[in-house]
Amino acid sequence: MNTSTGFALKIKKFLRLFGPGLITGASDDDPSGIATYSQAGARFGYSTLWTAILTFPLMAAIQGMCGRIGLVTQQGLAGTLKRYYPKWFLYIILALSFPAITFNIGADLQGMGAVANMLIPSVPVWAFCVFFTAFLLFVIIKYSFDKISTILKWLCLSLLLYIIIPFLVSTDIMPILRSSFIPTIHFNSDFFSILVAILGTTISPYLFFWQATMEAEVISRQTENSKPVKHLLKDMRLDVNAGMLFSNAVMFFIILTSGEVLYKAGITQIETVDQAAKALEPLTGELSYLFFAVGVIGTGLLAIPVFASSLAYILAETFELSQGLDKKFFQARGFYITLSASLLIGLGLDFIGLSPIKALLYTAILYGITAPVLIGVILHISNNSKIMGEHTNTRLSNILGFIALVLMTFAAIGLLYFQFA
Repeated sequence: MNTSTGFALKIKKFLRLFGPGLITGASDDDPSGIATYSQAGARFGYSTLWTAILTFPLMAAIQGMCGRIGLVTQQGLAGTLKRYYPKWFLYIILALSFPAITFNIGADLQGMGAVANMLIPSVPVWAFCVFFTAFLLFVIIKYSFDKISTILKWLCLSLLLYIIIPFLVSTDIMPILRSSFIPTIHFNSDFFSILVAILGTTISPYLFFWQATMEAEVISRQTENSKPVKHLLKDMRLDVNAGMLFSNAVMFFIILTSGEVLYKAGITQIETVDQAAKALEPLTGELSYLFFAVGVIGTGLLAIPVFASSLAYILAETFELSQGLDKKFFQARGFYITLSASLLIGLGLDFIGLSPIKALLYTAILYGITAPVLIGVILHISNNSKIMGEHTNTRLSNILGFIALVLMTFAAIGLLYFQFA
């Protein structure tokens, strides 16, 4: 066995230790998220680094509750909502989720296409968008859940590129540490707008549904010799905490890179992810630019299946359709048709002239409306012994969940204020 093969096997063995939590965390750093974090660093330097530290325990707490709901109830969040809450509530969540997720898919596809076009200028952006859509549809429909899960875990490695970039340029560690642990707040609308954008990008409703459903899938594949729920819950907590830590570490380093390179060079207006990549090249060299660009494509290939699958699971559980990434197309037609439609509609948005900036704005508004409501419901479910039995929330989970609820409520109010006031 040669060295490269041995290293690949070790990485593969390491990735087996992790499951839905790692994929959930990594998918949160999609091209749209990268654009938001790049904007934060370019506009305000190191000033928003502390948000990566703050949001980590909040994300871990909420996603941990969602994972626990999936393991204990053996169904996704949509299924639990349908069983214990009024149906109209679930229908409203579905009505808000469908456009939000498709807008997000459209923005990510356009970002991936724009970055790929920078690497290969002879191929137009629209052609790359079509290629990525077709490729993702083929992989999702063709392969089983286990295979897709393995592919997504490998794509998580693309995020490591963002951790490498700051080490390619000289940095002063003390200002970074101060900004990381001592919050800096600028009392102006631009700064509060970017804070709201970071919170909305980091704590996203589609992740709640994905986490719960994936843990329910874990239970559905259990055999007589598999681990009991108590051990699965312990594994889930480790997986979720590692995934959220990974996600926030990547967020931290993207803000750091933009703050170190773009902000210090006076490049403070970054609107899209390809603009961030272009701005890096003359300042840090071709290698960091290449890392940034390839990372965008890798994260897009990771995140878009999570977006589309989350929506398909929500609709399937709402209308009791056959579902599951481990099923063939003919076994779960409604599930795969929904998944395919979300990708194709997202692609179509790029052809009708909807800019990725507007798509992200609409996404942020819809997520902002649903996130606080869903967090409140998740807290209610997680503390309901009739649903969760002995696996209700701990005091720490409730404290962190309540803080997340308050922050996301203020973020939603702030988002609406800054956009419409």
